Amino acid sequence: MTVTRWMLLLGLVPVFLHAQENAAAAAGGDVSIGQLWAQGGWAMYPLALFSIAAFGLILFNALNIREQQLLRPDVSAQLQESLAKGDVAGAQAVCEANPCLVANITGAGLARARPEAYDAEAVEKGMEESSVEEIAGPFGVISYLSIIATLAPMVGMLGTVSGMIKAFRNIALGGMGKPELLADNISEALITTAVGLVVGIPAMFAFFFFKSRYARLTSRLARICGDLHHTLTFALSKKH
Repeated sequence: MTVTRWMLLLGLVPVFLHAQENAAAAAGGDVSIGQLWAQGGWAMYPLALFSIAAFGLILFNALNIREQQLLRPDVSAQLQESLAKGDVAGAQAVCEANPCLVANITGAGLARARPEAYDAEAVEKGMEESSVEEIAGPFGVISYLSIIATLAPMVGMLGTVSGMIKAFRNIALGGMGKPELLADNISEALITTAVGLVVGIPAMFAFFFFKSRYARLTSRLARICGDLHHTLTFALSKKH
């Protein structure tokens, strides 16, 4: 496929689009969404799935990547109160009743706490090990947006290549003098690229937005868990 043939075909695009507009005007209206869908060809189906998935992921992350949902300040306050008294059992009960990042990580550390022979390093190690697993969970959901943002334009480009191949095939079969034979192929090429970008750009923006928000929350999480560990260590050290 030479550069000359690409330039020739791209030079014909305005002609084909103008012919389509005239045909739509003669029919008494603009091209409908259903017609655009049909012109987009097979690539519109995976792009539609990507669009639905992106919308669902954005909604899910908007509802869950929040301080009230992940860190639960009310639970942190309850844990702080129990640990200040050296009440390990009470703090464990709070963790079990209120699953969230703070409670799950703190609970993993408290599982290794022995009030009669308290080992601060063992508790801290348990919290560190749990934090790796707990933090990875929500970020895995966020990362799906990055996958969609990458794949949607690629599928759109694949649809573009497919439409171009069909157009060149029609040219080879003698369609140069009949632009209407190539209009559908050109439409497929242009529409799938546009739809892929329309899906991919918001998904990429949402990915970086939620990634940044989650990074701030996890930084605050480390401070909260560190304070809880210090509170427990200080409370139990006074008892011994």
